Amino acid sequence: METITTWKDLTINSLNEMGLSIMKALPNILGAIIILIVGWLITRLIVFVLKRVLRFIKVDKLTEIINEKSIFGKTDLKFNITTVIVGFVKWIMFLVFLIVAADIMDWKIVSEEIGNLLRYLPKLFSAIALFMVGLYIASFVRTAIKGVFDSFDLNGGKIISNLVFYIIAIIITITALNQAGIDTEIITNNITIILGAFLAAMALAFGLGSREIIGDILRTFYVRKNFEIGDKVNIAGTEGIIVSIDSICMTLSTASGKTVLPIKYVAENRIEIIE
Repeated sequence: METITTWKDLTINSLNEMGLSIMKALPNILGAIIILIVGWLITRLIVFVLKRVLRFIKVDKLTEIINEKSIFGKTDLKFNITTVIVGFVKWIMFLVFLIVAADIMDWKIVSEEIGNLLRYLPKLFSAIALFMVGLYIASFVRTAIKGVFDSFDLNGGKIISNLVFYIIAIIITITALNQAGIDTEIITNNITIILGAFLAAMALAFGLGSREIIGDILRTFYVRKNFEIGDKVNIAGTEGIIVSIDSICMTLSTASGKTVLPIKYVAENRIEIIE
């Protein structure tokens, strides 16, 4: 009988302690739940107002410009600034109220870790913004270089413009990673060595193998600056009307037909413009 009585007393005491613990923790649990519900409602309200504000200031116009620039190349991936900003604010608000709820529940470790994450998010957001702006600039430079090559009727504009784009993109990526607090020393050193060797090889090949091409480009610039299509000229005894000028030759319409003269020949001979 004494054993049964002892077991009964132990069971009653355990249940009483559990009940007291639950009753003591119940207000904190209810308070945390209420905070999360209120936080959810406030977050929805802020997100609703933020969407209205972004729509009013026409942020989507910037989204259309970024997507039209094909920063990510020809892909189905579309960047939406409104979605990014709204998502960022939503998670910030959620984490703030989660910290408050964790403090109410006296979960110190959870509260501290979430606080550390919350303090890191602005740095991460600035790194993402830097990366996007850098890609936009790289895309603009790529378009400009390709336009210059197309205006001179030169080949290789697409290859060179894409090469410059990826070089700038790599530099911007490393900078964004540094902004995000990631150590990129090893990556930077390796990329610097590879990029230096690649540029040195390109410069050597370009200098040795493309001297004539560069000379023709400079001569073409000189000829186009001084002559226009439709001018009647006499070049070392060849008389005709200029039909076209490209990077390697000039085409004349003469009495006997069309005559194609190398641009080097045009630049090095006396030219008479016939009025």
